[in-house]
Amino acid sequence: MAEIIPRVLIVDDERFFRDAIRETLAEVGIDAESVSSGKEALAAVGSSDIAVVVLDVTLDDMSGIEVLRQLRDIRPSTQVIMLSASADQDLVLEALRLDASDYLAKPLHDEELVLSVRRALAVFDVGFKWRHLRERIGRLDELMASLHAEADRASELGVDAGLAAFADAAVIAAADLLDASKTSLLILDEEANELLVAAATGSPLAATEMDPVALGEGVAGVALSLGESVLVDDVYTDDRFTSRTDRGDQYESSSLAVVPLRDGHRPLGVICATDRVGGAPFGQDELALLGLLARPVAHFLAHSRDDVRGKGVRAEDPGDVTAPLEDDLLVTEANSGRDAEMVREICEVITLEVEPQRVMDGVMRIVARRLPASLASLYLIDNITGELVLEGQGDMDGSTDRERLPRSTGLTATVLQTGGLVATDDPGRDPRFVADVDTAQDGEVRPLLCVPLRMRGKVLGLVRAFPTVEAGRAAHRGELLTAVLSAAVRNVLLYRSLLESIDEVADARRERGGGGF
Repeated sequence: MAEIIPRVLIVDDERFFRDAIRETLAEVGIDAESVSSGKEALAAVGSSDIAVVVLDVTLDDMSGIEVLRQLRDIRPSTQVIMLSASADQDLVLEALRLDASDYLAKPLHDEELVLSVRRALAVFDVGFKWRHLRERIGRLDELMASLHAEADRASELGVDAGLAAFADAAVIAAADLLDASKTSLLILDEEANELLVAAATGSPLAATEMDPVALGEGVAGVALSLGESVLVDDVYTDDRFTSRTDRGDQYESSSLAVVPLRDGHRPLGVICATDRVGGAPFGQDELALLGLLARPVAHFLAHSRDDVRGKGVRAEDPGDVTAPLEDDLLVTEANSGRDAEMVREICEVITLEVEPQRVMDGVMRIVARRLPASLASLYLIDNITGELVLEGQGDMDGSTDRERLPRSTGLTATVLQTGGLVATDDPGRDPRFVADVDTAQDGEVRPLLCVPLRMRGKVLGLVRAFPTVEAGRAAHRGELLTAVLSAAVRNVLLYRSLLESIDEVADARRERGGGGF
């Protein structure tokens, strides 16, 4: 995805206000251009990616309300901040009915203007990213269907030829999905305890010419040994890998996304993406997508490994074919489709809802329904008390969760301490279990799944659910939930902080009165 440089359009028929607003925004690093008429505004938005329009309600050639109405038809995602020297409540209500993101009264105050524009830019950015993610999920569905078809074709080849063909298809799909110029699939050689490159894109070397990676070394080796997906902004400055990575020409952008491939607890290999097209680092969205794509790859590798060990064919006879894959792949395709649908539903909530509480409750309802779980709850760390505070929940049976949890006791708190997930069918048998912490409000002991929420490498909270199926079956979605929900929470927190800032400025303005331009 090409990175958008957010731009602001100022529409006012008075040059003084156009210049004053543009200079105020420029002082805080916000790029803006200006026009003096509604006609010019409609032309500018219709032919460019303007993110925010600061629009005066009264213009020489047409009403600002009419401009807003037409903007909604031309580009609904553009955020519009209305300006007016009038206190006409009918105008304010009409603008809000047409989905204006804010309404500022003249004279304007620098802080209030800047925060309003920043909030609008943030809302536009959230909407843009989630719309793009939704499009990529559609592409993911196509690529996963292609991989399943490739696996069927591989069953008609010998073991080695089938594996090679599928591996090539997998790395091409990963490059397509993540806009990565380099991708690779590495398979674990259990005897040598190292990863061998099975297929790669973007390298002048053939896969067979690439050096193996020792387990526990490099990003790929560390990811598989930890059993965790790894997201790296800069491999040369990341403390986890600086001692394990030689600086050289291996990476162009130095950003990586790596997902381990496992069959239950059995490690199989890793799928990696490096050097995103355009140079931007990979984010949680890319990691979540790669994690989804990794599912059918892991299933295929697990089946292929069983075949090599003699469960499907005699490995020494290249003329034989692998055992049929249909049953396994039908299950895999169904599971993958459900995972993609869950992410798509979460995207819809993030895109359509703005108010933070509705976003978090809506997302938790999806998680509860899709796992499935009797109750799913989202907690964030309170920076003042250090406790976990309930921010959103969704239930399937009327259950409610506890309002606050300690961050240092119980199985739930283990997630904060280790950064890993917890999944158990009988939490009461675990010595770390604390009844007043690891149960919902009713105190009933149920299967428990807890996954961390991360931002910039730090755990800022968790999601916990009480699955109605075996916790282990729900746990396969743990890393996916961590990636998708961490991205969602990041955007919600940003929007909430902007709302709070706007309220603070508005209060300060009322207290001091007057001023502005």
